[in-house]
Amino acid sequence: MNIPRKKYLDRLISHKHNKRIKIITGVRRCGKSYLLFNIFKNHLTESGITSSQIIEIQLENRLNKDLRDPDRCLKHIIDKIKDKKQYYLLIDEIQLMPEFEDVLNSCLLIDNLDTYVTGSNSKFLSKDIITTFRGRGDELYLRPLSFNEFYQTKQDTSFERAWNEYITYGGLPYCALLKTHEEKDEYLKNLFKEVYLKDILERNNIHGEYAFEQLLNIISSGIGSLTNLRKLENTYKSEINLSISVNTINHYLECLEDAFLIERSDRYDVKGRKYISTQQKYYFTDLGLRNSRLNFRQFEETHLMENAIYNELRYRGYSIDIGIVEINERQINGKYIRKQIEIDFVCNKGAERIYIQSAYSTSSLEKEQQEKRPLNNINDSFRKIIVVKDDILTRKDENGIITMGLKDFITNKNSIDNI
Repeated sequence: MNIPRKKYLDRLISHKHNKRIKIITGVRRCGKSYLLFNIFKNHLTESGITSSQIIEIQLENRLNKDLRDPDRCLKHIIDKIKDKKQYYLLIDEIQLMPEFEDVLNSCLLIDNLDTYVTGSNSKFLSKDIITTFRGRGDELYLRPLSFNEFYQTKQDTSFERAWNEYITYGGLPYCALLKTHEEKDEYLKNLFKEVYLKDILERNNIHGEYAFEQLLNIISSGIGSLTNLRKLENTYKSEINLSISVNTINHYLECLEDAFLIERSDRYDVKGRKYISTQQKYYFTDLGLRNSRLNFRQFEETHLMENAIYNELRYRGYSIDIGIVEINERQINGKYIRKQIEIDFVCNKGAERIYIQSAYSTSSLEKEQQEKRPLNNINDSFRKIIVVKDDILTRKDENGIITMGLKDFITNKNSIDNI
């Protein structure tokens, strides 16, 4: 089955012929190669571009090992350009080539060459876009399938069944197309062990494999929970009986982020308008990978739903912070104390901001008031939304707080726009 990935194709099309390198990044096996060599290539051929005008180099293919040499690769590219027609260069897994920056910068000097590359490591790519290409590169971050993209592969399947499968096995395209639970289980576990883990350890020259895997287990178990380096250090000592420095832990976390396996969300003081660096949350870019790491043992739907909502918001282009609101709370003795209460997601995109709470259920008045409490203590006019698991009609209370069901939120890409 062809999964169109229309959002990403449209972005590639909008960046054609802009005299910049188009760099597609994302976790391994999320569909970067398919997007470039199938979906985008089909667009080119349907637009009248001949096969001789498309230069394809898949560096992960052993047959192209000689093209990992930067000088040979550049000569190969130049030799393919026979005339003044428009040519398109598609290179897969560019980080396998040393000095790839020089090759790409040389390609920019060829007037009739439009260049697109993929890569699976942000250390080699996204961080270098700013410093190396100095405004001459565009990064397109490809995520695993959104729920709607995933839902397209599940014809005649109810929302509830598709949702349960999505938060269990995630949105890696190949896994989504597998039929049985056994096939999905085996694929994800083998992928984690033979591709992700080996790749991270070898690329970053990590020798403490056991300590690294323990951190991976800790982060997997604690998605959506506040943590910090000192807390992780203490967890190593108390639960694993290992002494690991905070610098090493920080390095391990950066390796996981550079491989696009996890993303960090920082705390933000909404009233004070400042970041608080003492604690963070981590979310997995794909829940199937997270669950396979834990052998599908820890299935807390409240946390999985929160992670899935986070991924959906990131797919829609929002940057996400954890909101903190300070309030004065009256005690039984009549005295007041200052207390911090949390907003799950402070979502920013340009000048737009939305506050969102992920609430598995607000079945009782007490639970509903608990979820609304931090939102009621924000003194601005930005939209405030609670997403609940229940299939309900969207409603707005007298304070402007909107409550909507998960199905409406996640199946409608415009669900939080103009409400």
